[in-house]
Amino acid sequence: MRTAVVVGSGPNGLAAAVHLARHGVHVQVLESADSIGGGTRSSELTIPGLLHDECSALHPMGAGSPFWRQLDLERYGLRWLRAPIDCAHPVDDGPAALLHRSVDVTAAGLGVVDGDRWRRLVGGLAAHFDELAGDVMLPLGRVPRHPLRLGSFGARAVLPATVTARLFRTEHARALYGGIAAHAYHRLDRPLTSAVGLLIAAAGHRYGWPVAEGGSRAITDALAAMLADLGGSVDTGIRVRTVADVPPADVVLLDVAPAQAVDILGDRVPPRIVRSLRRFRHGPGAFKVDFAVEGGVPWLDPECERAAMVHLGGTFEEIAAAERAVTAGRMPARPFVLVGQQYVADPGRSSGNVHPVYSYTHVPHGFSGDATAAVTDRIERFAPGFRDRVVATAVRGPAELAASNVNYVGGDILGGANSPMQVLVRPRTAWNPYRTGVPGVYLCSGSTPPGGGVHGMCGFNAAEAALRSGERFSG
Repeated sequence: MRTAVVVGSGPNGLAAAVHLARHGVHVQVLESADSIGGGTRSSELTIPGLLHDECSALHPMGAGSPFWRQLDLERYGLRWLRAPIDCAHPVDDGPAALLHRSVDVTAAGLGVVDGDRWRRLVGGLAAHFDELAGDVMLPLGRVPRHPLRLGSFGARAVLPATVTARLFRTEHARALYGGIAAHAYHRLDRPLTSAVGLLIAAAGHRYGWPVAEGGSRAITDALAAMLADLGGSVDTGIRVRTVADVPPADVVLLDVAPAQAVDILGDRVPPRIVRSLRRFRHGPGAFKVDFAVEGGVPWLDPECERAAMVHLGGTFEEIAAAERAVTAGRMPARPFVLVGQQYVADPGRSSGNVHPVYSYTHVPHGFSGDATAAVTDRIERFAPGFRDRVVATAVRGPAELAASNVNYVGGDILGGANSPMQVLVRPRTAWNPYRTGVPGVYLCSGSTPPGGGVHGMCGFNAAEAALRSGERFSG
């Protein structure tokens, strides 16, 4: 293999390109947009001087990515910054539940009984997160390096989040866990939904919930700079609609959704694989509202002002009810809302006393309404007077997010599948899920294992599959 073309410059496309280039392959990346990065872009969405992340925001899995930890991305300008508190979950009565990088500090805030249970549930996973991630983030067909540790995690991960939440006695602890588990983008009473909460909590205790200094685009910039040093190139403004648009190459990797891959490859894909890829169904979407807020959010609990992210879901039962409604195709009256305060860790994103506040809520698949009022109301519930501080807003629904990122599958770590099982077996049931059935062509998007999220492992795994296979694209 001497040459490769990667279609799409999201974090997985760039990760695939870098991995191939490190193995001596000359790589060309083609991006349809005028700027690279997919979901890892940042820009002034509201007012001049205020820097907002366009999709990805906090990166516990990025900082802990088994592939990215091999790379010296700091050499290319990537610097992780952390807020004093990773995540806060305010409730109607009493102080907010707080997630700290330290397991012990987090446990102390949950009380004697629930604190001890938090340690037992998450502490061991966090202490051995690197070994666990190295196995969890590989395809199912690969032999795990730490089978006993993976098996121990699997026994807990297979449970519905509603079952895991019963371990805790207090509403504070249940709500904190529920908000993290809700990153699954699925109803919480289904098997495997505990996996998301456990994995993100463990990653946070190992690496924190960091932001990239200067915006998430710094991740893109670092990967692109490393690729250039390795002799690769990225060309923007080039839309690949069919195979005829792909330059001659020995291997092609597609950082696109499964259906789009079928459209590009046409009748070259075997019919049985076409059916499988067409059956991949995206789950709930996201409705994103970016605010320019003078003086920051006036949280009732001032500890929330020190948090990188604030989960607004109320009790565990409220969160579960909201996610159940969204999965069933209904917009809940009280949605689960996630609020990002990246400027707490990275003050350079603000302009004087005006701060960029990032927020989104889960919405039903195909949602075309306006959830701005619902998001604002949810924030106002825990921060009275918030509306009066808003200077400007920028709104993007699922369609707009998809238009700006063709591989958009939701903003969370495992978003994009319409069932928990599809998270594990995606985009089709196969020992090598990256193969498209066309020799030398591989799918490397977040629709492949280990799923959505800014960690680059889908791209790394697909590039590894291409290197191991030796198949060539015939053009």
